[in-house]
Amino acid sequence: MAGAVSAIFILDIKGRCLLSRHYRGDISSVEAERFFTKLLENEEDIESQGPVVFDSGVSHIFIQHNNVYLMAVSRQNCNVASLIVFLHRLASVFEYYFGELEEESLRDNFVVVYELLDEMMDFGYPQYTEAMILSEFIKTDAYKLEVTQRPPMAVTNAVSWRNEGIYYKKNEVFLDVIESLNILINSNRQILRSEVVGALKMRACVSGMPECKLGLNDRVIMDAQSRATKGKGIDLEDIRFHQCVRLARFETDRTISFIPPDGSFDLMTYRLSTQVKPLIWVEAQVERHARSRIEMHVKARSQFRERSNATNVQIEIPVPSDATKPIVRTSMGSASYAPEQDSLIWRIRTFPGDKHEQRQEYMLGAEFKLPSITYEDATPERKAPIRVKFEIPYFTISGIQVRHLKVIEKSGYQTLPWVRYITMAGEYEIRLH
Repeated sequence: MAGAVSAIFILDIKGRCLLSRHYRGDISSVEAERFFTKLLENEEDIESQGPVVFDSGVSHIFIQHNNVYLMAVSRQNCNVASLIVFLHRLASVFEYYFGELEEESLRDNFVVVYELLDEMMDFGYPQYTEAMILSEFIKTDAYKLEVTQRPPMAVTNAVSWRNEGIYYKKNEVFLDVIESLNILINSNRQILRSEVVGALKMRACVSGMPECKLGLNDRVIMDAQSRATKGKGIDLEDIRFHQCVRLARFETDRTISFIPPDGSFDLMTYRLSTQVKPLIWVEAQVERHARSRIEMHVKARSQFRERSNATNVQIEIPVPSDATKPIVRTSMGSASYAPEQDSLIWRIRTFPGDKHEQRQEYMLGAEFKLPSITYEDATPERKAPIRVKFEIPYFTISGIQVRHLKVIEKSGYQTLPWVRYITMAGEYEIRLH
């Protein structure tokens, strides 16, 4: 963080200071009144002004939670984004201790609040913000910190997200590689937008303080290796890691090395903005007959590899809001009319991949009755797109692969790593008009 926080103020909904904690002694308590006066001046446009109020060389960074304001005040050039994250963490810690963060709960727990503020920030710099760790040496029912109590190892360690002494009879690591396809196709069958959003979700059930190393088919590292590697490398964009990952190590040799938290967490997220072929192609023809009935002919076919199967396929086809008495026929799966959604929902439990010699195509035919009388001032028909949902296990669009997942612990126990790949539809829309 570029600069330090001078003080933390907690105000009620009327701007009265409930309590404050000064860390550097260069701010007076009058700053709380100045902040609220400045806030009221822009009350009509409070959303556009953002979470920062600057007045006379003092920055007031704040968030509102229920009926209280949490505010950090500084005379230095601070990292505003980091302080906003800290204030949200502070609110979540208060909720963990008090159940609800409100003015009344703060008044009933002044002692605990000051203890938490002392532990979570030191001389204006954020420290520990994990509620589970703080709860081990700040007890809500004691209302004071017992000096004789030994702090947990997570506080004295660099690993604040994991406690020592964790034990599992069977050590296992589960890694899910999940990719969502966002795609928009216009009525001329042109792809307007395509994007792949991926996430590596991990559940670690391992003992002790293990070191995990994860290797992917990253193009950078595969090109740097002199030996020939099987498979192709991929270029990942907008990579975001969990705080446990050693970023310096990744920037040096692209190795994802970390000590995992206990339980489930998102290890990494990424994005690919390359042009992607639609995995399930849907075509629809709509015919109106003299305002008395409407016919729909829908064709769906797979465009992914043959050895994969899409499951839980759901195609949502929009229909006029005044349509009635549907007659539906399908060559595969089942279809149901959902009048509350103004749509016809076609469900196919299993959709095989594309076989070049025999394309997998399924047909749906539907006929709806329309009212014979229409109002002149009736609202125009909505132009909703066809929406598709599906899941394809053991398949990824980007081609990402886990080359290795190693778990190293000083006791030398054996770990069972499990890796699963899933591709699913995100915002998958096909326009009809």
